[in-house]
Amino acid sequence: MDLSNLKPAAGSTKNRKRVGRGHGSGHGGTSGRGMNGQASRAGGTKGPGFEGGQTPLAMRLPKLPGFRNINRKEYLPVNVARLEEKFEAGETVNHETLVEKGIIKHADALVKVLGTGELTKSLTVSVDKVSASAQAKIEAAGGKVE
Repeated sequence: MDLSNLKPAAGSTKNRKRVGRGHGSGHGGTSGRGMNGQASRAGGTKGPGFEGGQTPLAMRLPKLPGFRNINRKEYLPVNVARLEEKFEAGETVNHETLVEKGIIKHADALVKVLGTGELTKSLTVSVDKVSASAQAKIEAAGGKVE
């Protein structure tokens, strides 16, 4: 047995439907499309999303999920553990120093200090927001929040 002897299993293949090849084929004349009407004509059927002229479901639904608040303020999170590793004791933490140390990219970004990690150095923190746990850790280390 070799490749030239291979044949598909009996009954696994069918001849394709050859429409419009005479009455003897069983698909002559109107080629299985019936008499008149939209579906009998070339290109006559509408697309899969067509709903008879009614606005399709895909267009009735909103483009994006949820509600987008146009006045939302996005704060960049900075943890006290990051302040511990980047700042020396007695330094001031503000937008300019955070940019200098490479913690944030832009000085005009809103910053919130969060309380993850430990702080042993006394720092003066002057940013937009400070969480309660971060404020407690900063003040416990001898620093202050402005």
